[in-house]
Amino acid sequence: MSKVQPETKEIAVKHTTVEDSDHPDHPVGAESVQSEKYGTAYDERDMQRMGKLQQLRRNFRFFSIFGYAVILGNTWEFALVLGAMALTNGGTAGGIWMFLTVCVGMFFCMLSMAEMASMAPTSGGQYHWVSEFAPKEYQKFLSYLVGWLCVLGWQAAMGATSYATAQQIEGLIALNHPTYTIQGWHGALLSIGITAFCIFFNTVLARRLPLFEGIVVVLHIFGFFAFLVVLWVMAPRSDPKAVFTEFQDNAGWGNVGLSCLVGLLGPVVTLIGSDSACHLSEELKDAAWVLPRSMVATALVNYSLGFVMTITFMSTIGDVSQVLATPTGQPYIQIVLNATNSHTAATILTTVMCILLFFCSVNQVTTSSRQLFAFARDRGLPFSSFLSHVRPGWDIPLNAVTLTMIFTTLLSLIIIGSSIAFNIITSLSQVGLVSSYIIAIGCMAVKRIRKEPLLSSRFSLGKAGLPVNIIALCFLALAFVMLFFPATPKPNGVTMNWSVLIYGVVVIFALVYYYFTGRYAYVGPVEYINKNM
Repeated sequence: MSKVQPETKEIAVKHTTVEDSDHPDHPVGAESVQSEKYGTAYDERDMQRMGKLQQLRRNFRFFSIFGYAVILGNTWEFALVLGAMALTNGGTAGGIWMFLTVCVGMFFCMLSMAEMASMAPTSGGQYHWVSEFAPKEYQKFLSYLVGWLCVLGWQAAMGATSYATAQQIEGLIALNHPTYTIQGWHGALLSIGITAFCIFFNTVLARRLPLFEGIVVVLHIFGFFAFLVVLWVMAPRSDPKAVFTEFQDNAGWGNVGLSCLVGLLGPVVTLIGSDSACHLSEELKDAAWVLPRSMVATALVNYSLGFVMTITFMSTIGDVSQVLATPTGQPYIQIVLNATNSHTAATILTTVMCILLFFCSVNQVTTSSRQLFAFARDRGLPFSSFLSHVRPGWDIPLNAVTLTMIFTTLLSLIIIGSSIAFNIITSLSQVGLVSSYIIAIGCMAVKRIRKEPLLSSRFSLGKAGLPVNIIALCFLALAFVMLFFPATPKPNGVTMNWSVLIYGVVVIFALVYYYFTGRYAYVGPVEYINKNM
């Protein structure tokens, strides 16, 4: 079959010389495209090497993509929202030290992906890197599998984030109206409404997104200090020695170490998404240089804020039984209320949390739709031509954005019947993304072990590359296994972690589709590479 796709035609643009760049490796007098859409000469060269047509507008710069990734990560916010999960498995000490463990592991994972992102800055991310770096005989199949895992992982993550935002709104209502009872259909409708507003930001206001990222990241920082100061100054404090050293197995595993490992779920959910900014590579100016550095900056900021907030949560929780039984459904709201003894103060801080989680959802739509668009562009999905279409003048994959809304809406309807079933399905986001990280980084490690030549990179790990890759793989392998554990031993049908079932169904479906259709339509991004560049 022909390996030529519409997106691989040569880009015909005019060049003019631009002013000197701030980047130390940018040659003086380097040529650049003076259009916002095409970016720099480096961007054009990377796109031509990968055989892709520049369809999206490069309106992101370092600070805006940094703000984008920081808000999408929302680590200190999720550290508060999910902090109570650690109290069952590991206790306060387990929650703190497991969070730090995940920070270290995910940092090595992020470094590995930052290097690959600099080598091949494309919206495809992991599946594209696997296609280029995997052993030749496995390139097509592994790339296809990773593409499916990434698409479904990010789509499921969108549903989970919109519902998390809806839960904060429900908590806010319950805080101010004690007679209010949280019901499933409330969460479903709120999730759908939130998604609709997110779509508005990603379509009508798409060109303003970089501006919003800059504004919201300021609120992100101020909100962090607002919560921090209120809790440390006004909330009751636990004994520091007990907080940091007393590990607990409240779930009944019979082993404190195993209980702590099961407690990895909360920090992994909080910190996962190192690849989020990678899927905006084709909307970022000078992506090969800016993207990896923004990923490092994002990790340093988000991990630090998340760790400090985790310590704060564990140190100021007060009466655990009262906090966990809060009618708001959100333990952190009860902690703030107990600390301030003011519904007004708790309302203001909860509103800040709602706004920040809403913009996290906005960014989730962006990343989810770009991943969907990229994989469809390489013909990895049904109706690929439709999903990869970019309408002239919009410069966004509008069809992919629309499908993201439809998928999230249908997913949200499950909440009406069972929020547990919804959470089980959306757990695909964690295992899907972790799987894609393992395969992508594993391919890079194998390439290094075989001493095969690597692509040139403007962010190279050098001799540290292989150790960094191996440490990342060890951590990800542990996280992958623990994500399938139930929260308590001997679970029943309700408390069982059905992630393994959902994951298995998705993988089997992808394999069946690949056998009957995918292997004929999908050849992998490596086949479009310009071998002469």
